[in-house]
Amino acid sequence: MKNLLIFAAMPAQIYSPFKSFNFSNSKCFLTGDLLNSPEERIQVFPQWLMSRYSLEDKPFKLLDESMATYKDLKLPCSAALNEQYLEPLEAEIAAAFDTGYEAVKALDDVKLFQWAGKMLYGIVFNEIQAGIRQQHAQGEQFNISESLIHKFSNLHLMLQCLNLPIQLDGFKPFSLVLFKVDNSEDIFGYRDEINTLTFSLRIKDFGLIICLQDNGANGRYHKEVLDKVDGRTLHPIQFEELNAKFFYSAYLFNRLPEYDVMPVGDTIYIEAAPLRGTSSKPLFDDWMNKIYGQVLENFWKNWGYLLFEIIKNPEQPMSFLFDANGNFVNASSIELSR
Repeated sequence: MKNLLIFAAMPAQIYSPFKSFNFSNSKCFLTGDLLNSPEERIQVFPQWLMSRYSLEDKPFKLLDESMATYKDLKLPCSAALNEQYLEPLEAEIAAAFDTGYEAVKALDDVKLFQWAGKMLYGIVFNEIQAGIRQQHAQGEQFNISESLIHKFSNLHLMLQCLNLPIQLDGFKPFSLVLFKVDNSEDIFGYRDEINTLTFSLRIKDFGLIICLQDNGANGRYHKEVLDKVDGRTLHPIQFEELNAKFFYSAYLFNRLPEYDVMPVGDTIYIEAAPLRGTSSKPLFDDWMNKIYGQVLENFWKNWGYLLFEIIKNPEQPMSFLFDANGNFVNASSIELSR
């Protein structure tokens, strides 16, 4: 018998904003309900997180190169939806993050997906609004690729497990990995990539990576690496190495997941089509060490390692996770001179 993930009950009605392409502030981002006021909005980055790491006025760069601040990023959201579903989720996540790794590990991974997914979708929403404004100012129609619409629509569909009686039939739409990391006390390491819907956060004593729209493919792709680091405490540079691996493999992932949505009575069943589909092509494009090295250089920016050092041996890029024989390197043995 297939495992079913069961979520809260409510009259079932999927909202699909990408069909009408309506991203105004007059409709709730999750339900499409008309709002009483354009001021009925929530922060994309939750207030508790911004307050904890003094993020409110820090710069946040949008894809069109314009600059916002963290507190500028908002989502239109009905007060009722926020009170009933989002605030309890935020409270649960905030309490776990306050405690640290063990409490985060005890959380339902679907709740972590919902929490991170809301943030990433909020960034997408703000990017689309900025893009529409910019194109209209130039007298042009706003364009976005079909593949991105497909990904963003699917993320929005899955987020509705927050407020609708959705049952995911035998699958999870994401890969999620959590590690204990020996971080400095005040670290706030956040990254996202909206084209691949990949999310990463390194704070307190843990690091979290989520590929939000891959049906678990990236987790399976890195199974050998994950098995070797399972249960280990990582040095921050080791976590960032894993981060680089996941962000690069998410870029190599070449499928657009397809789902069958079947309303039955008051419940909405979602089944995932096989990722392989009718194609004989592998799920991931070929791993190229030089490109991986460029990704790793970016993730290791804090330590100043450059591409020529990282791929001095093109067959075996530099690693702080594993030694030349492929054995895990204990975090306590890592001494960085930079």
